[in-house]
Amino acid sequence: MDASTDPRPLILEPRTVPVLGRDHHLRPIDPSRLQAEALRERFATPPAWEPETRGDGRILEGRASRAASVLVPLIERDSGLTVLLTRRTAALRDHAGQISFPGGRAEPGDADVVATALRETEEEVGLRAATVEVLGSLPAYCTITHYVVTPVVGLVRPPFTLALDPREVDAAFEVPLAFLMTPAHHQRHVFEQAGQPRQFLSMPWSAPGQPGEPYFIWGATAAMLRNLYRFLDA
Repeated sequence: MDASTDPRPLILEPRTVPVLGRDHHLRPIDPSRLQAEALRERFATPPAWEPETRGDGRILEGRASRAASVLVPLIERDSGLTVLLTRRTAALRDHAGQISFPGGRAEPGDADVVATALRETEEEVGLRAATVEVLGSLPAYCTITHYVVTPVVGLVRPPFTLALDPREVDAAFEVPLAFLMTPAHHQRHVFEQAGQPRQFLSMPWSAPGQPGEPYFIWGATAAMLRNLYRFLDA
């Protein structure tokens, strides 16, 4: 969805939006729940729960939405699970330069949302479907660019080799799942647009000893991670 069809234009400089606060009042997910076997059990017998948000966009009457899927790849490292994320290239039409999960729009030949997520992930970063143990999916999320995105969660056991598609991805990196499932690391940005309050979450991440600006995880990616937090906290 572009700014001409939605009264809420895209946020082009999210780092400059003021931070209202961080969610220190919410408890982090217990480390025992962030183990591979615990996640298998949680997805096999999910609790009653509701996502915190279902999107920052809306379905427009008379315009078909675009189905998409992303993979939330949980890498089984000796130090604990990490989440594999990508940084999109600056030349892309939608979400250029943003931190994302690997994934993309559904194609007619895809059997289901899982097939879309696995195919797109292999195309974008070279992570083969055979290396992914799919656990389940989270509720679909509607983006302001009019994609209805289903996050598919899967475990990945090393070793594996990535091969980034330079047309879509200019970097891939891992963030400890425990960091992302600690709401004290979730920044809440609030601003006013067209007289209405708006807000979004961010989760800036810098690897220990890593120079330069942190990876700025925000928008749909941060919202889907927050929904994962709610699922694990339920």
